[in-house]
Amino acid sequence: MCSFQLSNGDMQGVVIGGNFTSLDGTQSKAVALFNPNTTEITPLDGIEGEVNALYCDQERDTVYVGGNFKGANSTNAIAWVGTDGWTNLPFAGFNGPVKAITKASNGHIIFGGTFTGLGNSSTPNSSSSQVINLSTANITDENGSSGTDPKDIVCPGSSSTPWLLQDDTPGYWEADFSFGFAPTKLKLRNTRQDGRGTKTFRFLAYPINGIMNLTYVDPESGNNVTCTSECPLRDDEDYQDFTFVNRVGMNKFRIAISDWYGSGGGLESIELFQSDVFAYAITDFNEPKCGGVKNPASATHTGPWKVSPSLESSSEYLTAELNGDYNPEKISVTFFPNIVESGNYSVNIYTPGCQADDTCATRGRVNITGVMSGDDDKDTNFTSTLYQTNDFDKYDQIYFGYIEKSSGSFTPSVTLRPLAGQDVDTLTIVAQRVEFTLTNSTDGLNGLFDFDPEQAVVNATSIVNSPINKLGASFDRASGVSVLVTDSNTTYVGGNFTSKDHDNILAIIENDDVKEPGGGLNGEVFAMYLNATQLYVGGDFSNTESGPVTGLDNVAVYDTKEDKWSALGAGLNGPVMHAVPLILNITANTPELVIAFTGEFSSCNSFDNHDAISVDGFAIWVASRGNWLQNIDGNYPAFDGSLTAAVLDIPMDGGSLYAGALSSAQLGTNGAATLSDDGLGQFPLKIRAATPSSNSSALSRRDVTSFNKNTTGVVTGIFYDENDYNITILAGHFTTESTKGDTVQNIVLLDDDNVTGLGSDISNGSTFVALAVRNGILFAGGDISGAIDGTDIRGLVSYDLEAKSFNSQPASVSGANSTVAAIAVRPGDSGDVYVGGSFDTAGALDCPGLCTYNVNSGQWNRPGSELEGTVYSLLWLSKNQLVVGGDLRGNGSDQRFLASWDANSESWSNFPGSEDIPGPVAVISPGSIDYDQLWVAGTSLKDDSVFVMKYDGEKWHTAGPSLSSDTIIRGLQVFSVTEDHEAADLLDKNQVLMLTGSIDITGFGVASAALFNGTTYQPYAMTIKAGDGPGTIAGIFTQRNSFFKEEKHMALGFVVLIGLAIALGLMLLLVLCGIILDRIRKKREGYVPAPTSMYDRGSGMRHIPPHELLESLGHGRGGAPPRV
Repeated sequence: MCSFQLSNGDMQGVVIGGNFTSLDGTQSKAVALFNPNTTEITPLDGIEGEVNALYCDQERDTVYVGGNFKGANSTNAIAWVGTDGWTNLPFAGFNGPVKAITKASNGHIIFGGTFTGLGNSSTPNSSSSQVINLSTANITDENGSSGTDPKDIVCPGSSSTPWLLQDDTPGYWEADFSFGFAPTKLKLRNTRQDGRGTKTFRFLAYPINGIMNLTYVDPESGNNVTCTSECPLRDDEDYQDFTFVNRVGMNKFRIAISDWYGSGGGLESIELFQSDVFAYAITDFNEPKCGGVKNPASATHTGPWKVSPSLESSSEYLTAELNGDYNPEKISVTFFPNIVESGNYSVNIYTPGCQADDTCATRGRVNITGVMSGDDDKDTNFTSTLYQTNDFDKYDQIYFGYIEKSSGSFTPSVTLRPLAGQDVDTLTIVAQRVEFTLTNSTDGLNGLFDFDPEQAVVNATSIVNSPINKLGASFDRASGVSVLVTDSNTTYVGGNFTSKDHDNILAIIENDDVKEPGGGLNGEVFAMYLNATQLYVGGDFSNTESGPVTGLDNVAVYDTKEDKWSALGAGLNGPVMHAVPLILNITANTPELVIAFTGEFSSCNSFDNHDAISVDGFAIWVASRGNWLQNIDGNYPAFDGSLTAAVLDIPMDGGSLYAGALSSAQLGTNGAATLSDDGLGQFPLKIRAATPSSNSSALSRRDVTSFNKNTTGVVTGIFYDENDYNITILAGHFTTESTKGDTVQNIVLLDDDNVTGLGSDISNGSTFVALAVRNGILFAGGDISGAIDGTDIRGLVSYDLEAKSFNSQPASVSGANSTVAAIAVRPGDSGDVYVGGSFDTAGALDCPGLCTYNVNSGQWNRPGSELEGTVYSLLWLSKNQLVVGGDLRGNGSDQRFLASWDANSESWSNFPGSEDIPGPVAVISPGSIDYDQLWVAGTSLKDDSVFVMKYDGEKWHTAGPSLSSDTIIRGLQVFSVTEDHEAADLLDKNQVLMLTGSIDITGFGVASAALFNGTTYQPYAMTIKAGDGPGTIAGIFTQRNSFFKEEKHMALGFVVLIGLAIALGLMLLLVLCGIILDRIRKKREGYVPAPTSMYDRGSGMRHIPPHELLESLGHGRGGAPPRV
């Protein structure tokens, strides 16, 4: 990206380039102009391909554009001048991709990339080498003779007959195709039957419906002659060649005959050629097996492929719709091109857009592999991964280098397969065509080109005289330049190049003197960013070439003043592809510049007293602290995804614009966060998600209660503040560290500043999902196992919080899943603790699903004998009445989902109206201060839909609108709010119902907490698990359980904890739309991550400008950046 401001001061906007086909729904292929004030997008139509580099030259009112594309009469480089539009550069681009552009101190424009020649150099041989397949076209004629067939002149054999027109009648021969092409040469042979033949014709192209200009050699003068509507055809038996003056795409053409020899016109044979070398996935579109073609292009495929119509694309293509358990090895398309000349080629693969065929919701990624020569040369074999989520047609360069010609013993190949490991229910992949373009070479260029804008003509002399061009020529073969940065009179060059004097990075001073910064680097450089005298460098290296500098793993900083390399921590554990500036509030709410690195790494290496940090390909270096952002104490934002470009201090605007696929959060935290009047805060523990205890990747709707082994993070929490104690307990499946430095697993106790666990007697693979405290005794249940004082435990454990030791343990539960889902202490002094879950017995006592443990006797008892099943939730409505939710049966067979237990009379009854509940109740919450009303949630047995229902004291009501079936509800809680909402039947106007879990809201997407005001759902909080979409809030735990207040405002004078539980054990990033629990703004100010990977498919989420997200979270404004 670059800000385009004219020399007169007029701001044109920010030019955005990349590999995209639309911005915010506006078709814009590879490059567009973005107005940061109005958010208007102006497509800069005219090029096809990918833009990799931009330089906005205000002095010349010009934007220099580089990449891998075709436009006007240029390839890979072109200019946009002022308000005039695209202008060819004097050298018409390059024969290979451009990766970087900068302006030197003398005003010259320097291009860097993987090219060896200019675009206006002599073209290679075989410019019209590929035969277009006419035999599979739909061929028709008008006024053809009844005794002849127009198909006979395509690939004519010895027995074929010519095609003739009716006597003395004009007519035409026409071919209609299912693919597009741009022909360069036409070969015709006249019929010469009985003195007949075609004298003049015209060539019409469709869909433009235009007459093409052709050139041919005049047999008398030997000169090239141009013709249009009356092109002559000689009256002899030889082929006559016609060359197309203009390159025009078409999918149908017509030979219209207007004059003839003898009694009428006709043709003996027709052939059509193109300079492009294509291999199509659909075999019928490849070269015919006639006309002297020795090794025609072809394709093979395996798997459930079907032909899709061309729609808005250039040709029909193959589509495969796959289930989530696909095997990539059994699904492929392999393209075999007809390469007639060995040499250096640029290889592009074309991908049809997803909007036209309505597959955007299921498109994913593909893996591309290529074999380019037959001698097992690893340098000519390649592997690449591509996204197929483009809205409109696109192409990607997948290879640039040597290809061996096709022969009887070897044929180059490119294979497309679905990428393994995509976590989707349905995956759609497409295969269309691969293009092979032979590149020419101009002596003296190798990855660098020095262009003087004052020079109207670029010739060999100007190339040879440039010191920068000479420098590039000194690089070894297969070198390339990836990045260019200019600082005053010095231009820094980074890439993959070596010579006798330079390795991968160099500095050009005053356009002549060259040096290696600090001795160079021992690996490829992909990215650089200069901040004052600090040059940040990312790539695939481990040290300098001249001597060891500790910690230079893939990222480093070079002091341009001191000529010295320094480490950033101890580096990153994989290659860095981008280094981009970012403005963040780090110190006292003062914005400062930090450096964001994106690449193929998974962690920041450990250094000093800092452990390695999991970062999933995105890391931020804070220079003022000399540390990575995740290592800095305090409440800081967190980020995930990728950042590929930035424009800071946009002229006339002052803001910043960022490009990439970045998810941003107000607070980065693991496992739990605090919420108070001061807003969000870090919980004073470094909680890490434990390794899941199975390989399952499914996130079931009841995974907390059915104990999916993949559940990780904090699932539940409770406070103990009796007898002057202040203990916070968190439980789930995670790892943290005690005050003494010991590892704590799955349940942690925070007693003021002292952090402890329950010791090693409980298995590390345990998952806790339910907690309760009675008289200082903690009861913790879940999918747990272990041995305490030699006694095996299963499902439930008890611990004396005041004595800090295990007491006598309840006998284990067993049978079914042997798991506990809910614990409820009976109010009063009975000593009864009710335990529900999935089990058959407690100790030796039969009590399927629900049992009572008495702390005084240490014995289990069964509450009645009429109810059994699986219990998911428990709630005491009074001292004597317990409500039980789950998948239950009464009297052995009657299905029930909500039942009531009277502890005084020791009897069971159906909860009033419970027959209206459509499925097992997973969550119960009080709906009024007197507990006469209830809220419940669960999943319908009939259609697997999610339900939320309220009991108003007399009957049940279903909350609407309905939620998506993908919704997972983990908690319900009624809260009072400070601003009344509109009157509703289900809730008082000063109350809302909060749902936590993974709430899929129609028209918004997935929220981790949502508010229901009686009529609509509103997103309240979002969590994101690193690199893999939305996370989950397991629940909100408070010191005060009742939030029913008559007052308009209830101050938060107590602690609120947000328990974060996710399915894959990755870091969570928390975003809250309102930051105090009892304040709900009517105007939604939700902050939504830009799309990363395959998350956010069809969510309809609105994106906000990244600089607003980072610098003024909570102060949204109108307007949104383009969505790519």
